[in-house]
Amino acid sequence: MADPIQVDPVSRRTILKGMAGVAGLATIPGLLAACSTSSSAAPSTAASAAAPSGAASVAPSAGGSVATGSLTVGSNLSDDTPKKAFQAVVDAFTTATGIAVKINTVDHTTFQNTLSNYLQATPEDVITWFSGHRMRFFAKQGLFTPIDDVWTSVGPNFTDAMKIASTSDDTHQYLVPFDTYAWTVYYRKSLWADKGYTIPTTLADFTTLAKKMQTDGLVPIGLGDKDGWPAMGHFDIMNLRENGYDFHVGLMNGVQKWTDPKVKKVFTVWQGLLPYYQTGSPGRIWQDAAAGLVKKTTGMMLQPQVGETFAAAGPADFADLDFFPWPNHGTQWDAEKALDAPINGFMLTAKSPTLAANMDNAKAFLEFIGTGKAQIIYAQANPAGIATPKDTDTSKYTPLQKHQAQVIGDAQKLTQFLDRDARSDFAGQQGMQAFLVNFLQNPTQDLDAFLKKIQDYYDSLGPES
Repeated sequence: MADPIQVDPVSRRTILKGMAGVAGLATIPGLLAACSTSSSAAPSTAASAAAPSGAASVAPSAGGSVATGSLTVGSNLSDDTPKKAFQAVVDAFTTATGIAVKINTVDHTTFQNTLSNYLQATPEDVITWFSGHRMRFFAKQGLFTPIDDVWTSVGPNFTDAMKIASTSDDTHQYLVPFDTYAWTVYYRKSLWADKGYTIPTTLADFTTLAKKMQTDGLVPIGLGDKDGWPAMGHFDIMNLRENGYDFHVGLMNGVQKWTDPKVKKVFTVWQGLLPYYQTGSPGRIWQDAAAGLVKKTTGMMLQPQVGETFAAAGPADFADLDFFPWPNHGTQWDAEKALDAPINGFMLTAKSPTLAANMDNAKAFLEFIGTGKAQIIYAQANPAGIATPKDTDTSKYTPLQKHQAQVIGDAQKLTQFLDRDARSDFAGQQGMQAFLVNFLQNPTQDLDAFLKKIQDYYDSLGPES
């Protein structure tokens, strides 16, 4: 792309000097309510254009210099808790730099399903997105801008694994990691204590517990799959336990076949568990399924970020929430302790109409959110996930977040999740989302025929473009 047009008289280096002077402010809880310099665009659609920034706002930075200009951010953090948490991070950035940030928030599913059209039209300067295949695909399309210079600054603050997850096939970096979380089985401690339940460590124990919950009048396993993606995580973890990380990654990338007997075994195991699943899951959003945990009508739920629902319910409910990793299946792959731990982050778009004017501001924002001081603001306000930088003050974590960090740290293998590890046209609404809904609605169907349909669909897609 052409060299950016420099209209901002303040360089990114000057902006960052100003931010360094107030970095300590990022951990003050009062900041969550005190800052008001950023503005939020009304949600529209993911393909809506960012309005031209017009006259640049001017505000003194805490470092004494004057930063001018603005920045636009497209966000899929649409649920109430993460939306407010992200706003707190943006407010901290504006306080540090004087740069006004306009956020366009779009519901998660719409954002994801329309991203390709959005990125090719008039996207915001910076957007929330995922690592893994989804990042690499759009980078190959030239729809994201490399941020190697940003990584020169933030790189020492991340592990090699995080850098690899942020790097595309062309060896350039495109993403700054912002938060991560594990797909684990959530439950209420008080309910389990009242019923005398204990954490299952084997699939047999898990099944026995589910039977007991059903006898006790509970929904054993909650699931809301209306948005199409939650069931994918259930397949992932069972495939990891049955067949291991290498086979799973190969299956996601078309190296292994869906007609392999190993895949059939996964669905056979799943068939045995479905009698204990919440009925009607294809018509229910995951938040409504999580509400069953809050109300103590559901015993457990394999799902990420259930903490968002509990945090919204209140401090007492949140303190009562805990989780455990999916149990062992009695295979050689149990030792991997593999799990889905997706990495969310921020990326620089390529076709924003304001990017040339806002380039320094956008990169300053990416460098800001690549610090533990920025990410702990989000992690404290949204305790469903954990921060990604090395310099995060983990003493500020809740017990739930410390547990998450421990489980992710113990895992020998981490995957990004089917929806992110596989090509989007296969994982999408016409592909695996639809196939898994079909399985949930008709679990006793002929699995050989079912898996052949999946493989035939994958083969029909041809080379990924």
